[in-house]
Amino acid sequence: MTERPSLDEYFLEIAFVVAKRATCLRNNVGAVIVRDKRILSTGYNGAPSGLEHCLDIGCIRELEKIPSGTRHEKCRAVHAEQNAIIQAAIHGVSISGATIYCTHQPCILCAKMIINSNIKRVVYSTPYPDTDSLDFFRSAGVEVECLPLE
Repeated sequence: MTERPSLDEYFLEIAFVVAKRATCLRNNVGAVIVRDKRILSTGYNGAPSGLEHCLDIGCIRELEKIPSGTRHEKCRAVHAEQNAIIQAAIHGVSISGATIYCTHQPCILCAKMIINSNIKRVVYSTPYPDTDSLDFFRSAGVEVECLPLE
């Protein structure tokens, strides 16, 4: 008999399914915002609405050999966490007090948005080179857990 996944594993696995929609050539990232066992919003990384996808036109970060975790401004994509927060805002869904499940550890830019969105907990599976975000979360009192799904 297969072991039943915990709620954290369940929602993190859903984030990996959401990531399948990503249009980034480097990383497929997904995010799911949850409160009281209910999904409030999802997001994946990709170009802003109406703009061409990196899948179609190529990746400037790859062309310029920019290392992962650096020079975020050189990326066309909106990050998965950002898209999940934006979708909640567009649809008038409060995410205050929620948990965000991310396939990858949030970067510093996303950490600032998560903190200001009053999200109280972050669960991620894959570490990221930008570890400053973890310091920001600790300073802001946001609970963080790395839960590798292997």
